[in-house]
Amino acid sequence: MAPTADITARAIQFGRYVYRRITALLWTRGWRVNAKRVERIWRREGLKVPYKQPKRRRLWLNDGSCVRLRPEYPNHVWSYDFVEDRTHDGRKYRMLNVIDEFTRECIAIRVNCRLKAVDVIDVLSDLFILRGVPVHVRSDNGPKFIARALRDWIAAVGAKTAYITPDSPWENGYCESFNSKPRDELLNNEIFYTLKEAKIMTERWRHYCNTVRPHLSLGYQSPAPEVLQWPPSQ
Repeated sequence: MAPTADITARAIQFGRYVYRRITALLWTRGWRVNAKRVERIWRREGLKVPYKQPKRRRLWLNDGSCVRLRPEYPNHVWSYDFVEDRTHDGRKYRMLNVIDEFTRECIAIRVNCRLKAVDVIDVLSDLFILRGVPVHVRSDNGPKFIARALRDWIAAVGAKTAYITPDSPWENGYCESFNSKPRDELLNNEIFYTLKEAKIMTERWRHYCNTVRPHLSLGYQSPAPEVLQWPPSQ
C-alpha cells in the first residue's frame, strides 16, 4: 500500500519540508520507498511548500570566513549568533544559538529577555565543561561578541576567536543557515504566551533537530541520532 496518508501527515506536521526530506522521515518510520515515488504521490495530492525561501549568497563567494576557516572535525569550529522574536503580548526576547559547524549539531540554545556578554560566557563555559574546548569560536562583530571580557575569557580557556568581517553575515554562513530553521519551523508557527513556554518549546525543538530532523548536508541524516541500547542496562 502506498504511504499516501503518512506522506500527507508528515507534510502537514512539517510544512517547510519538501518531498526528499519527507522520504528520509518515511525511512525512519519503516517505509522502504524511494524519492521518485514520494514525489509522484506528493504531486498527485497537491502538496507543496507554501512559499519560496529568499536567495542567499553561497559560502564560497567573497572569500568569507567560512571559506578561510572550514570545519574539519567535531569540536574544531563552533559558531554562535542571536535570533530575536516576541511573545504573544509583544515582549521581546532573544535566542543565543550555538552550533558545531562540522557535525551541524545545535549544542545549545539560550532563551531570555536580554542576553549579554556574561550570558555568552555562561553558556560557553557549560559547553566547554561538557564537550571540551573547541579550537575556534566563530561569531559576529556585535558588541556582545567582542566585549573584552568575552575575548579574554575565550583566550584564557585555550580557544581562538574567529570574528567575521563587519556587515558580512554570510561569513558566518553555518550559523546563519541554522538560524533560519528555528525561525521557519518553530517561531513562525507557534504563539508563545510566556517566556517559560518559549524556553520549553525551543529546547524541545532543539532536541528534535539534533536527533530526528533529516539534514541535507549530512545525506538526510540527523546530526546526533539517538541510539537505543539493547538489552537495557540493569
